[in-house]
Amino acid sequence: MFENLSEKLQRTFKMLRGQAVLNEDNVQDALKQIRLALLEADVNFKVVKQLVDKIQDKALGKDVMTALAPGEQVIKIVRDELVEMLGQDTAKLKFGSQPPTVVLMAGLQGSGKTTTSGKLANWLKNGGHRPLLVSVDVYRPAAREQLRVVAHAIKGNIYEGQVTEANTGTVERLAKEARREAVNTGCDVLIVDTAGRLHMDEQLMEEMQLLKKLLSPQEILFVADAMTGQDAVRSADEFHKKLTLTGVVLTKMDGDARGGAALSIRHVTGQPIKFIGVGEKYDALEPFHPDRIVSRILGMGDILSLIEKAEQQVDKKKAQEIAIKALTGDGFSLEDFRDQVRQVRKMGSLQSLVGMLPRIGPFSGLQAAADKVDDKQISRVEAIINSMTAYERNHHEVINGSRRKRIARGSGTSIQEVNNLLRQYAQMKKMFKQMGKPSFARRMAGMKFPEM
Repeated sequence: MFENLSEKLQRTFKMLRGQAVLNEDNVQDALKQIRLALLEADVNFKVVKQLVDKIQDKALGKDVMTALAPGEQVIKIVRDELVEMLGQDTAKLKFGSQPPTVVLMAGLQGSGKTTTSGKLANWLKNGGHRPLLVSVDVYRPAAREQLRVVAHAIKGNIYEGQVTEANTGTVERLAKEARREAVNTGCDVLIVDTAGRLHMDEQLMEEMQLLKKLLSPQEILFVADAMTGQDAVRSADEFHKKLTLTGVVLTKMDGDARGGAALSIRHVTGQPIKFIGVGEKYDALEPFHPDRIVSRILGMGDILSLIEKAEQQVDKKKAQEIAIKALTGDGFSLEDFRDQVRQVRKMGSLQSLVGMLPRIGPFSGLQAAADKVDDKQISRVEAIINSMTAYERNHHEVINGSRRKRIARGSGTSIQEVNNLLRQYAQMKKMFKQMGKPSFARRMAGMKFPEM
Protein backbone atom coordinates (compact mmCIF):
# COMPACT_ATOMS: atom_id res chain seq x y z
CA MET A 1 0.00 0.00 0.00
CA PHE A 2 2.79 2.48 0.88
CA GLU A 3 5.01 1.61 -2.08
CA ASN A 4 4.77 4.97 -3.92
CA LEU A 5 5.14 6.99 -0.72
CA SER A 6 8.11 4.85 0.31
CA GLU A 7 9.88 5.31 -3.03
CA LYS A 8 9.45 9.09 -3.00
CA LEU A 9 10.63 9.48 0.58
CA GLN A 10 13.66 7.30 -0.08
CA ARG A 11 14.61 9.44 -3.09
CA THR A 12 14.42 12.52 -0.86
CA PHE A 13 16.52 10.86 1.84
CA LYS A 14 19.11 9.82 -0.75
CA MET A 15 19.45 13.48 -1.71
CA LEU A 16 19.93 14.44 1.95
CA ARG A 17 22.54 11.73 2.51
CA GLY A 18 24.55 13.17 -0.37
CA GLN A 19 24.91 16.53 1.40
CA ALA A 20 28.09 16.99 3.42
CA VAL A 21 26.55 19.96 5.21
CA LEU A 22 22.88 20.86 5.55
CA ASN A 23 21.66 24.42 5.24
CA GLU A 24 18.21 25.97 5.26
CA ASP A 25 17.90 25.76 1.46
CA ASN A 26 18.49 22.02 1.06
CA VAL A 27 16.37 21.25 4.14
CA GLN A 28 13.51 23.28 2.65
CA ASP A 29 13.90 21.41 -0.67
CA ALA A 30 13.68 18.09 1.19
CA LEU A 31 10.64 19.25 3.18
CA LYS A 32 8.91 20.28 -0.03
CA GLN A 33 9.42 16.79 -1.45
CA ILE A 34 8.20 15.19 1.80
CA ARG A 35 5.10 17.43 1.74
CA LEU A 36 4.32 16.49 -1.89
CA ALA A 37 4.86 12.79 -1.22
CA LEU A 38 2.43 12.83 1.72
CA LEU A 39 -0.23 14.82 -0.16
CA GLU A 40 0.02 12.48 -3.16
CA ALA A 41 -0.43 9.57 -0.73
CA ASP A 42 -3.82 11.15 0.19
CA VAL A 43 -2.79 12.14 3.71
CA ASN A 44 -5.12 14.78 5.18
CA PHE A 45 -3.71 18.24 4.32
CA LYS A 46 -4.01 19.50 7.92
CA VAL A 47 -2.07 16.47 9.11
CA VAL A 48 0.60 17.08 6.45
CA LYS A 49 0.99 20.74 7.46
CA GLN A 50 1.34 19.94 11.14
CA LEU A 51 3.77 17.08 10.49
CA VAL A 52 6.00 19.08 8.13
CA ASP A 53 6.04 22.06 10.53
CA LYS A 54 7.27 19.80 13.35
CA ILE A 55 9.94 18.22 11.13
CA GLN A 56 11.08 21.67 10.00
CA ASP A 57 11.43 23.00 13.56
CA LYS A 58 13.62 20.07 14.57
CA ALA A 59 15.54 19.71 11.28
CA LEU A 60 16.65 23.36 11.35
CA GLY A 61 17.79 23.12 14.95
CA LYS A 62 21.41 23.76 15.85
CA ASP A 63 22.10 20.16 16.93
CA VAL A 64 21.12 18.81 13.52
CA MET A 65 22.79 21.45 11.36
CA THR A 66 26.15 20.88 13.10
CA ALA A 67 25.91 17.07 13.33
CA LEU A 68 28.48 14.82 11.62
CA ALA A 69 25.72 13.07 9.65
CA PRO A 70 22.95 15.69 9.34
CA GLY A 71 21.13 13.74 6.61
CA GLU A 72 20.71 10.75 8.91
CA GLN A 73 19.52 13.06 11.68
CA VAL A 74 16.72 14.42 9.48
CA ILE A 75 15.65 10.88 8.55
CA LYS A 76 15.46 10.04 12.26
CA ILE A 77 13.33 13.14 12.87
CA VAL A 78 10.93 12.11 10.06
CA ARG A 79 10.71 8.61 11.52
CA ASP A 80 10.06 9.85 15.06
CA GLU A 81 7.36 12.29 13.93
CA LEU A 82 5.58 9.68 11.82
CA VAL A 83 5.58 7.27 14.77
CA GLU A 84 4.25 10.05 17.00
CA MET A 85 1.48 10.76 14.49
CA LEU A 86 0.43 7.09 14.33
CA GLY A 87 0.68 6.57 18.10
CA GLN A 88 3.83 5.68 19.97
CA ASP A 89 2.79 2.28 21.27
CA THR A 90 0.82 -0.68 19.99
CA ALA A 91 -2.77 -0.20 21.21
CA LYS A 92 -4.18 -3.33 22.83
CA LEU A 93 -7.75 -4.50 23.27
CA LYS A 94 -9.31 -3.60 26.62
CA PHE A 95 -10.93 -6.47 28.52
CA GLY A 96 -13.59 -6.08 31.18
CA SER A 97 -13.05 -7.09 34.79
CA GLN A 98 -16.05 -9.42 34.47
CA PRO A 99 -16.71 -11.49 31.35
CA PRO A 100 -18.00 -11.20 28.77
CA THR A 101 -15.98 -8.32 27.32
CA VAL A 102 -18.21 -6.67 24.70
CA VAL A 103 -16.72 -5.45 21.40
CA LEU A 104 -19.08 -3.37 19.27
CA MET A 105 -18.13 -3.31 15.57
CA ALA A 106 -19.16 -0.07 13.83
CA GLY A 107 -18.79 1.11 10.26
CA LEU A 108 -20.44 1.80 6.94
CA GLN A 109 -21.75 -0.93 4.67
CA GLY A 110 -19.04 -2.47 2.48
CA SER A 111 -16.13 -1.64 4.79
CA GLY A 112 -15.56 -5.32 5.64
CA LYS A 113 -17.20 -5.21 9.08
CA THR A 114 -18.63 -8.75 9.07
CA THR A 115 -15.45 -10.39 7.78
CA THR A 116 -13.39 -8.37 10.26
CA SER A 117 -15.66 -9.54 13.10
CA GLY A 118 -14.81 -13.12 12.11
CA LYS A 119 -11.09 -12.34 11.81
CA LEU A 120 -11.10 -10.75 15.25
CA ALA A 121 -12.89 -13.79 16.71
CA ASN A 122 -10.28 -16.04 15.10
CA TRP A 123 -7.43 -13.88 16.46
CA LEU A 124 -8.92 -13.98 19.97
CA LYS A 125 -9.50 -17.74 19.72
CA ASN A 126 -5.84 -18.29 18.79
CA GLY A 127 -4.89 -16.15 21.80
CA GLY A 128 -6.69 -18.44 24.23
CA HIS A 129 -10.03 -16.61 24.45
CA ARG A 130 -13.51 -18.00 23.79
CA PRO A 131 -15.35 -15.40 21.67
CA LEU A 132 -19.04 -15.45 20.70
CA LEU A 133 -20.22 -13.75 17.51
CA VAL A 134 -23.65 -12.21 16.99
CA SER A 135 -25.11 -10.19 14.12
CA VAL A 136 -27.70 -7.56 14.99
CA ASP A 137 -28.09 -6.47 11.38
CA VAL A 138 -31.74 -7.49 11.06
CA TYR A 139 -32.26 -5.39 7.93
CA ARG A 140 -30.09 -7.44 5.60
CA PRO A 141 -30.63 -11.22 5.91
CA ALA A 142 -27.48 -11.74 3.83
CA ALA A 143 -25.41 -10.07 6.57
CA ARG A 144 -26.55 -12.57 9.21
CA GLU A 145 -25.96 -15.46 6.84
CA GLN A 146 -22.50 -14.14 5.99
CA LEU A 147 -21.52 -14.06 9.67
CA ARG A 148 -22.83 -17.61 10.10
CA VAL A 149 -20.62 -18.77 7.21
CA VAL A 150 -17.61 -16.93 8.66
CA ALA A 151 -18.17 -18.47 12.12
CA HIS A 152 -18.39 -21.94 10.56
CA ALA A 153 -15.14 -21.33 8.61
CA ILE A 154 -13.16 -20.39 11.75
CA LYS A 155 -14.93 -23.03 13.88
CA GLY A 156 -16.14 -20.23 16.15
CA ASN A 157 -19.18 -19.77 18.36
CA ILE A 158 -22.16 -17.79 17.06
CA TYR A 159 -25.52 -16.82 18.49
CA GLU A 160 -28.09 -16.62 15.71
CA GLY A 161 -31.39 -16.07 17.56
CA GLN A 162 -34.76 -15.59 15.88
CA VAL A 163 -35.67 -12.60 13.71
CA THR A 164 -39.34 -11.99 12.92
CA GLU A 165 -39.34 -8.25 12.37
CA ALA A 166 -36.64 -5.86 11.18
CA ASN A 167 -36.78 -3.13 13.81
CA THR A 168 -34.80 -1.63 16.68
CA GLY A 169 -36.74 -3.72 19.22
CA THR A 170 -35.46 -6.90 17.56
CA VAL A 171 -31.89 -5.53 17.59
CA GLU A 172 -32.18 -4.82 21.34
CA ARG A 173 -33.59 -8.30 22.05
CA LEU A 174 -30.83 -10.06 20.04
CA ALA A 175 -28.12 -8.11 21.87
CA LYS A 176 -29.54 -9.05 25.30
CA GLU A 177 -29.95 -12.71 24.33
CA ALA A 178 -26.43 -12.89 22.94
CA ARG A 179 -24.90 -11.53 26.14
CA ARG A 180 -26.92 -14.04 28.17
CA GLU A 181 -25.75 -16.81 25.84
CA ALA A 182 -22.12 -15.74 26.30
CA VAL A 183 -22.49 -15.96 30.10
CA ASN A 184 -24.26 -19.34 29.96
CA THR A 185 -21.72 -20.92 27.57
CA GLY A 186 -18.58 -19.53 29.20
CA CYS A 187 -17.62 -17.21 26.31
CA ASP A 188 -15.41 -14.39 27.61
CA VAL A 189 -15.76 -12.03 24.63
CA LEU A 190 -18.94 -11.00 22.78
CA ILE A 191 -18.33 -9.52 19.30
CA VAL A 192 -21.39 -7.63 18.03
CA ASP A 193 -21.56 -7.13 14.25
CA THR A 194 -23.87 -4.12 13.81
CA ALA A 195 -25.89 -2.88 10.84
CA GLY A 196 -24.17 -0.69 8.28
CA ARG A 197 -25.46 1.89 5.83
CA LEU A 198 -24.19 3.20 2.52
CA HIS A 199 -24.03 6.57 4.26
CA MET A 200 -24.51 7.88 7.78
CA ASP A 201 -28.08 8.55 8.93
CA GLU A 202 -29.96 9.25 12.15
CA GLN A 203 -31.51 5.78 12.41
CA LEU A 204 -28.07 4.14 12.27
CA MET A 205 -26.64 6.45 14.95
CA GLU A 206 -29.64 6.10 17.26
CA GLU A 207 -29.41 2.31 17.05
CA MET A 208 -25.66 2.37 17.74
CA GLN A 209 -26.20 4.65 20.74
CA LEU A 210 -28.90 2.29 22.03
CA LEU A 211 -26.53 -0.69 21.75
CA LYS A 212 -23.78 1.26 23.50
CA LYS A 213 -26.12 2.11 26.40
CA LEU A 214 -27.49 -1.45 26.58
CA LEU A 215 -24.20 -3.39 26.39
CA SER A 216 -21.68 -0.92 27.91
CA PRO A 217 -18.97 -2.21 25.54
CA GLN A 218 -15.32 -2.13 26.53
CA GLU A 219 -14.42 -1.55 22.87
CA ILE A 220 -16.20 0.30 20.05
CA LEU A 221 -14.09 -0.41 16.97
CA PHE A 222 -14.68 1.49 13.74
CA VAL A 223 -13.98 -0.67 10.69
CA ALA A 224 -12.69 1.47 7.81
CA ASP A 225 -11.82 0.47 4.26
CA ALA A 226 -8.31 1.87 3.66
CA MET A 227 -8.99 1.90 -0.09
CA THR A 228 -11.55 4.71 0.35
CA GLY A 229 -8.89 7.16 1.55
CA GLN A 230 -10.12 10.39 3.14
CA ASP A 231 -13.77 9.23 3.01
CA ALA A 232 -12.83 6.63 5.64
CA VAL A 233 -11.21 9.35 7.77
CA ARG A 234 -14.31 11.59 7.60
CA SER A 235 -16.64 8.68 8.45
CA ALA A 236 -14.47 7.66 11.41
CA ASP A 237 -14.51 11.24 12.70
CA GLU A 238 -18.33 11.40 12.49
CA PHE A 239 -18.77 8.05 14.25
CA HIS A 240 -16.34 9.15 16.96
CA LYS A 241 -18.31 12.35 17.64
CA LYS A 242 -21.53 10.31 18.08
CA LEU A 243 -20.22 7.18 19.82
CA THR A 244 -16.76 7.94 21.27
CA LEU A 245 -14.80 5.22 19.50
CA THR A 246 -12.05 3.33 21.31
CA GLY A 247 -10.13 2.27 18.22
CA VAL A 248 -10.01 1.70 14.47
CA VAL A 249 -9.53 -1.38 12.30
CA LEU A 250 -8.23 -0.64 8.79
CA THR A 251 -9.15 -3.26 6.19
CA LYS A 252 -7.60 -3.95 2.76
CA MET A 253 -4.17 -2.74 3.82
CA ASP A 254 -2.74 -5.24 1.34
CA GLY A 255 -4.35 -3.34 -1.55
CA ASP A 256 -2.84 -0.73 -3.84
CA ALA A 257 -4.43 2.37 -2.28
CA ARG A 258 -2.17 5.29 -1.43
CA GLY A 259 -2.29 4.76 2.34
CA GLY A 260 -3.37 8.26 3.38
CA ALA A 261 -6.20 6.95 5.56
CA ALA A 262 -3.78 4.97 7.72
CA LEU A 263 -1.58 8.04 8.24
CA SER A 264 -4.50 10.43 8.91
CA ILE A 265 -7.16 8.55 10.84
CA ARG A 266 -5.32 8.40 14.16
CA HIS A 267 -4.56 12.12 14.10
CA VAL A 268 -8.06 13.20 13.02
CA THR A 269 -10.04 11.00 15.44
CA GLY A 270 -7.51 10.89 18.26
CA GLN A 271 -8.18 7.16 18.53
CA PRO A 272 -5.56 4.46 17.89
CA ILE A 273 -5.51 2.01 15.02
CA LYS A 274 -5.71 -1.35 16.79
CA PHE A 275 -5.72 -3.82 13.89
CA ILE A 276 -5.09 -3.95 10.16
CA GLY A 277 -6.53 -6.41 7.66
CA VAL A 278 -3.79 -7.67 5.35
CA GLY A 279 -5.58 -10.25 3.20
CA GLU A 280 -8.76 -12.18 2.56
CA LYS A 281 -8.03 -15.19 4.77
CA TYR A 282 -9.43 -15.30 8.28
CA ASP A 283 -5.95 -15.24 9.84
CA ALA A 284 -5.03 -12.08 7.90
CA LEU A 285 -5.56 -9.68 10.80
CA GLU A 286 -2.57 -8.13 12.56
CA PRO A 287 -2.17 -5.83 15.57
CA PHE A 288 -1.11 -2.38 14.37
CA HIS A 289 2.48 -1.54 15.34
CA PRO A 290 3.15 2.15 14.51
CA ASP A 291 6.95 1.83 14.64
CA ARG A 292 6.95 -1.20 12.31
CA ILE A 293 4.65 0.47 9.76
CA VAL A 294 6.87 3.57 9.73
CA SER A 295 9.96 1.40 9.26
CA ARG A 296 8.31 -0.17 6.19
CA ILE A 297 7.40 3.25 4.77
CA LEU A 298 10.97 4.48 5.21
CA GLY A 299 12.43 1.36 3.58
CA MET A 300 13.93 0.03 6.82
CA GLY A 301 11.90 -3.18 6.72
CA ASP A 302 9.90 -4.96 9.39
CA ILE A 303 11.98 -7.91 10.47
CA LEU A 304 10.06 -8.39 13.74
CA SER A 305 6.75 -9.00 11.91
CA LEU A 306 8.51 -11.35 9.50
CA ILE A 307 9.93 -13.36 12.42
CA GLU A 308 6.50 -13.49 14.09
CA LYS A 309 4.91 -14.79 10.88
CA ALA A 310 7.60 -17.46 10.59
CA GLU A 311 7.13 -18.51 14.22
CA GLN A 312 3.35 -18.85 13.72
CA GLN A 313 3.39 -20.66 10.38
CA VAL A 314 6.65 -22.58 10.00
CA ASP A 315 7.08 -26.06 11.46
CA LYS A 316 10.43 -25.50 13.20
CA LYS A 317 11.21 -29.18 13.70
CA LYS A 318 10.57 -30.04 10.05
CA ALA A 319 12.52 -27.00 8.81
CA GLN A 320 15.48 -28.00 10.97
CA GLU A 321 15.41 -31.59 9.71
CA ILE A 322 15.38 -30.40 6.08
CA ALA A 323 18.23 -27.93 6.74
CA ILE A 324 20.37 -30.68 8.27
CA LYS A 325 19.65 -32.99 5.33
CA ALA A 326 20.51 -30.28 2.82
CA LEU A 327 23.73 -29.09 4.47
CA THR A 328 25.11 -32.52 5.37
CA GLY A 329 24.64 -33.86 1.84
CA ASP A 330 22.13 -36.53 2.89
CA GLY A 331 19.80 -35.35 0.18
CA PHE A 332 17.49 -32.39 -0.25
CA SER A 333 14.71 -34.01 -2.25
CA LEU A 334 11.97 -32.45 -4.35
CA GLU A 335 9.60 -33.66 -1.63
CA ASP A 336 11.51 -31.48 0.87
CA PHE A 337 11.48 -28.59 -1.58
CA ARG A 338 7.68 -28.87 -1.95
CA ASP A 339 7.25 -28.88 1.85
CA GLN A 340 9.31 -25.69 2.10
CA VAL A 341 7.23 -24.02 -0.65
CA ARG A 342 4.05 -24.90 1.26
CA GLN A 343 5.39 -23.43 4.49
CA VAL A 344 6.42 -20.19 2.78
CA ARG A 345 2.97 -19.89 1.15
CA LYS A 346 1.33 -20.09 4.58
CA MET A 347 3.15 -16.89 5.53
CA GLY A 348 1.61 -14.86 2.68
CA SER A 349 2.53 -13.64 -0.79
CA LEU A 350 6.17 -13.37 -1.80
CA GLN A 351 5.74 -9.63 -2.37
CA SER A 352 4.38 -9.10 1.16
CA LEU A 353 7.24 -11.09 2.71
CA VAL A 354 9.94 -9.27 0.74
CA GLY A 355 8.20 -5.99 1.62
CA MET A 356 9.17 -6.64 5.25
CA LEU A 357 12.89 -6.69 4.39
CA PRO A 358 14.96 -3.48 4.39
CA ARG A 359 15.34 -1.81 0.99
CA ILE A 360 18.97 -1.02 1.68
CA GLY A 361 22.22 -2.97 1.63
CA PRO A 362 22.07 -6.55 0.30
CA PHE A 363 18.24 -6.55 0.26
CA SER A 364 17.87 -3.51 -2.00
CA GLY A 365 17.14 -5.44 -5.21
CA LEU A 366 14.84 -8.08 -3.74
CA GLN A 367 11.59 -6.08 -4.01
CA ALA A 368 12.03 -5.52 -7.74
CA ALA A 369 12.76 -9.22 -8.22
CA ALA A 370 9.74 -10.24 -6.12
CA ASP A 371 7.45 -7.91 -8.09
CA LYS A 372 8.30 -9.92 -11.21
CA VAL A 373 7.29 -13.19 -9.55
CA ASP A 374 3.66 -14.17 -9.89
CA ASP A 375 2.47 -16.20 -6.89
CA LYS A 376 0.76 -18.46 -9.44
CA GLN A 377 4.23 -19.55 -10.52
CA ILE A 378 4.75 -20.99 -7.04
CA SER A 379 1.47 -22.89 -7.40
CA ARG A 380 2.71 -24.28 -10.73
CA VAL A 381 5.95 -25.43 -9.09
CA GLU A 382 3.93 -27.31 -6.48
CA ALA A 383 1.67 -28.81 -9.19
CA ILE A 384 4.72 -30.08 -11.13
CA ILE A 385 6.18 -31.79 -8.04
CA ASN A 386 2.77 -33.27 -7.17
CA SER A 387 2.58 -34.80 -10.67
CA MET A 388 5.75 -36.84 -10.03
CA THR A 389 5.79 -40.24 -8.37
CA ALA A 390 7.15 -40.54 -4.83
CA TYR A 391 10.26 -42.27 -6.23
CA GLU A 392 10.85 -39.46 -8.75
CA ARG A 393 10.57 -36.82 -6.04
CA ASN A 394 13.41 -38.52 -4.17
CA HIS A 395 15.45 -39.49 -7.27
CA HIS A 396 14.96 -36.68 -9.79
CA GLU A 397 17.71 -38.02 -12.06
CA VAL A 398 15.43 -40.87 -13.27
CA ILE A 399 12.96 -38.44 -14.88
CA ASN A 400 13.50 -38.89 -18.62
CA GLY A 401 12.01 -37.08 -21.63
CA SER A 402 8.75 -39.07 -21.81
CA ARG A 403 8.15 -38.68 -18.08
CA ARG A 404 8.74 -34.92 -18.35
CA LYS A 405 6.00 -34.75 -20.98
CA ARG A 406 3.61 -36.71 -18.73
CA ILE A 407 4.46 -34.52 -15.72
CA ALA A 408 3.87 -31.36 -17.76
CA ARG A 409 0.51 -32.69 -18.98
CA GLY A 410 -0.51 -33.81 -15.50
CA SER A 411 0.35 -30.45 -13.90
CA GLY A 412 -1.10 -28.27 -16.66
CA THR A 413 2.31 -26.74 -17.37
CA SER A 414 4.84 -26.86 -20.21
CA ILE A 415 7.84 -29.16 -20.66
CA GLN A 416 10.04 -26.06 -20.47
CA GLU A 417 8.67 -25.25 -16.99
CA VAL A 418 9.37 -28.82 -15.85
CA ASN A 419 12.92 -28.61 -17.24
CA ASN A 420 13.48 -25.22 -15.56
CA LEU A 421 12.34 -26.55 -12.20
CA LEU A 422 14.58 -29.62 -12.40
CA ARG A 423 17.57 -27.52 -13.46
CA GLN A 424 17.03 -24.95 -10.67
CA TYR A 425 16.52 -27.73 -8.12
CA ALA A 426 19.80 -29.40 -9.16
CA GLN A 427 21.63 -26.06 -8.80
CA MET A 428 20.06 -25.47 -5.38
CA LYS A 429 20.99 -28.96 -4.18
CA LYS A 430 24.58 -28.42 -5.31
CA MET A 431 24.73 -25.03 -3.59
CA PHE A 432 23.42 -26.49 -0.30
CA LYS A 433 26.03 -29.24 -0.47
CA GLN A 434 28.77 -26.63 -0.92
CA MET A 435 27.44 -24.59 2.00
CA GLY A 436 27.65 -27.65 4.24
CA LYS A 437 31.39 -28.09 3.69
CA PRO A 438 33.76 -26.82 6.42
CA SER A 439 35.78 -24.92 3.80
CA PHE A 440 32.70 -22.83 2.91
CA ALA A 441 32.13 -21.94 6.57
CA ARG A 442 35.77 -20.84 6.90
CA ARG A 443 35.48 -18.63 3.79
CA MET A 444 32.29 -17.03 5.12
CA ALA A 445 33.89 -16.35 8.50
CA GLY A 446 36.69 -14.39 6.86
CA MET A 447 34.48 -12.46 4.43
CA LYS A 448 33.87 -8.72 4.94
CA PHE A 449 30.36 -7.45 4.28
CA PRO A 450 29.50 -3.84 3.39
CA GLU A 451 28.08 -1.79 6.25
CA MET A 452 24.31 -1.18 6.21
